[in-house]
Amino acid sequence: MLKGEDQNNRNIKLSIIIPTLNEESTIQQLIEFLWKNAPENEVEIIVADGQSSDRTVELAGYSGAIVRVCNQKSRAHQMNEGAKLAQGQTLWFVHADTIPPTSFIKDIQEAIEKGASLGSYRFQFDSNRIMLRINSWFTRFNLLTFRGGDQTLFITSSAFETLNGFDEDFSIMEEYDLLQRARNKFDFCLIPKSVLVSARKYDQNSYMKVNLANLRAFRMFKRGEDPQKIKDFYFNAIEHPKE
Repeated sequence: MLKGEDQNNRNIKLSIIIPTLNEESTIQQLIEFLWKNAPENEVEIIVADGQSSDRTVELAGYSGAIVRVCNQKSRAHQMNEGAKLAQGQTLWFVHADTIPPTSFIKDIQEAIEKGASLGSYRFQFDSNRIMLRINSWFTRFNLLTFRGGDQTLFITSSAFETLNGFDEDFSIMEEYDLLQRARNKFDFCLIPKSVLVSARKYDQNSYMKVNLANLRAFRMFKRGEDPQKIKDFYFNAIEHPKE
């Protein structure tokens, strides 16, 4: 029996939701890592796919995930769709090209027991390039500027419902928007461990080009500019690995 087949009979504590688009090179490794480090009777893995043209859906299902193919290629929409399937007391949104610490179950449980309703990890890149190591170092500071989806995001189901989930007007910056809306309502915990993040975006673009694009997108977001305008700028500013 595959791990995803008997989910309805479980006392799920953590629903792991992974938005995907053409992630056949990463998705199976991530799902197998998550199963290896999680009690099977307490966790479910949900892949919310944006109509991948490769074997992402096939590999995710084979690896035991619950799979939903969504009608929009948008992380905010996909993560909301995944959350609709979730039975867990806590939702954990994880990008397909990341590997979290093996202690993720314990880390998230402890954060919630201490009163946090949401939180994330720091991150480090799977690269020894000095500038990327500097980028990673700044994620130890609990400021919105240094947050982002690559660090993963956990949130209690009740807090997610109160916030009405991700704002689907955003195709990028959706995590920043949710964190900003949550700031005055819920306690946030920055777990002092790091998620391992792919540096593939920097393999196709210069360090300066990516960081200037990130900075401008963040400033546009803080100024309240139209989400579609932010998306159009960002996707024209740099090359993206899955395009």
